Amino acid sequence: MKRLNAAVLAACLLPVAAQAADVEVLHWWTSGGEAKSVAELKKMMNAQGVTWKDFAVAGGGGDNAMTALKTRVVSGNPPTAAQIKGPAIQEWGAEGVLADIDSVAKANNWDKQLPPVVSKVMKYKGKYVAAPVNVHRVNWLWANPEAFKKAGATIPKTWPEFFDAADKLKKAGIQPIAHGGQPWQDATLFESVALGVGGADYYTKAFVKLDPATLGSATTVKVFETLGRVKGYIDKGAAGRDWNLATAMVINGKAGMQFMGDWAKGEFTAAGKVPGKDFVCTDAPGTQNAFTFNIDSLAMFQQKNPAAVKAQAQLAATVMSPAFQEVFNLNKGSIPARLDTPLAKFDDCAKKSSFDMNAASKSGKLVPSFAHKMAMPSATEGAMVDVISQFMNSSMTAKQATERLVKAGAVH
Repeated sequence: MKRLNAAVLAACLLPVAAQAADVEVLHWWTSGGEAKSVAELKKMMNAQGVTWKDFAVAGGGGDNAMTALKTRVVSGNPPTAAQIKGPAIQEWGAEGVLADIDSVAKANNWDKQLPPVVSKVMKYKGKYVAAPVNVHRVNWLWANPEAFKKAGATIPKTWPEFFDAADKLKKAGIQPIAHGGQPWQDATLFESVALGVGGADYYTKAFVKLDPATLGSATTVKVFETLGRVKGYIDKGAAGRDWNLATAMVINGKAGMQFMGDWAKGEFTAAGKVPGKDFVCTDAPGTQNAFTFNIDSLAMFQQKNPAAVKAQAQLAATVMSPAFQEVFNLNKGSIPARLDTPLAKFDDCAKKSSFDMNAASKSGKLVPSFAHKMAMPSATEGAMVDVISQFMNSSMTAKQATERLVKAGAVH
């Protein structure tokens, strides 16, 4: 490990000409904006004399990519880096296959550039093993201002205001909420309700610390009761609907609102819509001072070839460079993980997101999205999402759902 640290440090100090090598990166960034972002990283690496070998595996929300990664690691031939999220980084770290890039992080001052809650996710046993490329905010509410105007409704900040607006939209013949009835979308909606009803401290105790007493509390019952009311404003055609089709309902005015992360913004902008004019991005009701994050990151795998170790260090440093953080996130709809990235080129939604992330980081209200695999072990997350999905698709009571959620929290 000491030799690896020395090689990584050397990579940051050697002149570019001495570092010709390859980096092979496994990822599932294959959609339009994502592919553009990856192309920029490839361009930056090529400019440093490093050859980019693309290992893109589409589909399955990353599941297909993880299957391919396991095969490569087991065969003793891991890629240079792989797109891995949240607690899965720790799981790979425990397997003893991740590279220590702490020297790169120290040389480039990552601890000062990242919110502590973000840098913690990138470390295994206190050492950096991954580099974050972005931060997505999940607790957004997207709204069509024209639909609200027609209904004589106001964009809601609280849950009472939300239900008042939903009733007015319904009365005006506009579908109040656009939603896709897929388990991960149900969980995305649930966690925004949970954060809005219970607050950041409740959310952390319940969905990060998995405290049984908090999970089984009256607050959780209230969360499910609120979700049950929200469910009443979702159309019958929601089952199986993809998230981007739900976003399209808001874009064309068929629906008034959608609960979704900031990747939805890409759909609005692709349709030529302007934030603040054609659509509104606002905090999900009751979550004004909190921020649920979903981070994409590249975890680094141990390499035997010294030239590959050097190239890997360059890759890590490039991913965290202000230039890459800016261009990647302008294409992706997310915001830079680096707190000091200039935001002049970003739109109002991104600027609000960055401001809110900084504020939430300082107040201790920056929390990981469990719906997007950032907060808990994958088995626990799967069990919880099952309960939420069952609640959304049955006549299960809030109390019954709460009891089942407690049991799900014990699954590891």
